[in-house]
Amino acid sequence: MKIESFELPFSRAKVDDLHSRLDRTRWPDEVAGGSWLYGADLTFMRDLCRYWRENFDWRRELDRIARFPHFRYASSDGWIHFIHERGRGPSPIPIVLTHGWPGSFLEMMKIIPLLTDPAAHGGDPSVSFDVIVPSLPGFGFSDRPPRPGMNTRRMASIWAELMQALGYERFAAQGGDFGSGVTTFLALDHAERLLGIHLNYIPGSYQPWLEPGTEISPVEQEFLTSAESWDQVLGAYGHIQATEPQTVGYALNDSPAGLAAWIVEKFRDWADCEGDIERRFTKDELLANVTLYWMTETFTSSCRLYYEVGKEPAHFKKGQRVRVPCAIAHFPKEEPFPPRAWIERGYDIARWTEMPSGGHFAAAEEPQLLAADLRAFFGGLRRR
Repeated sequence: MKIESFELPFSRAKVDDLHSRLDRTRWPDEVAGGSWLYGADLTFMRDLCRYWRENFDWRRELDRIARFPHFRYASSDGWIHFIHERGRGPSPIPIVLTHGWPGSFLEMMKIIPLLTDPAAHGGDPSVSFDVIVPSLPGFGFSDRPPRPGMNTRRMASIWAELMQALGYERFAAQGGDFGSGVTTFLALDHAERLLGIHLNYIPGSYQPWLEPGTEISPVEQEFLTSAESWDQVLGAYGHIQATEPQTVGYALNDSPAGLAAWIVEKFRDWADCEGDIERRFTKDELLANVTLYWMTETFTSSCRLYYEVGKEPAHFKKGQRVRVPCAIAHFPKEEPFPPRAWIERGYDIARWTEMPSGGHFAAAEEPQLLAADLRAFFGGLRRR
């Protein structure tokens, strides 16, 4: 098990190539007054790509990211990139934070200091964390999986190996989006290692075991109906990525404007921003994430995860449930989100928090709220 320091790579040639491609963007037409009704707005995308070309500084962003210590771990499935920032309080709690799609480890940049040094941010210094933020295989600076089968269950096993290699016998775990799937499988397959888990999303493929003849409550049925409707109306991206990720990859690995439109549209739709994305994210924040996908050429490998998860969804077997303590943080713009009764069929819920604001990208949108909930939950578990 090998862990080594990792220096964030910078290539002037790749930056020049990006600029050249942006200069030669062939823009589509747009229906008059269409705005965001048909997808990413043309005026917005032109302005964003102009900023990307003329003002965004990838070297500066890498310097900002490099303020945290970066490493990589040699798993049997390739190198895994991760941040490892140690806590500054007594007996920090080790916690692994797992991102999803179309995000990256960059989602966690704001929350890391809140967890590692709570005293400096108005928190209880007795509840600090050693924070580990890996990049999912096929995302960011982690290697792209060379073989089929790299799903969230396999990723959970890699995380367990990584935490062992770092010397953590027991640890906490938190996740959203695909990170919630990885975290769930950590709790299912490595329960003896987990202090507890915290989720701000429930795996989209989650299906609890239901005995034949089980009656579904009206609120559960309403959720299942609304989730199916959401999937039909807003889930086109997921259908493509779960069935033909390679095909869409040819386009978005080749066009930076296309890649930005595909990703930024989701940040606008899924964040709690009422349609004004720059209420939540600066252009630099949005473009740092998009540029990470571009420079590492990981769009195709990242969306293959939809295909892999579809082959092994989170359908619980008879008698199977998450028995380690679980906290749920429900951010209001995270949709569709199961009711508590549906989640409790498969998870032992020890804490439930209705957040006042925030959406899909919880750690980036509301780092203070999420950090406070993590400190309250895991601090309480440790005291007990």
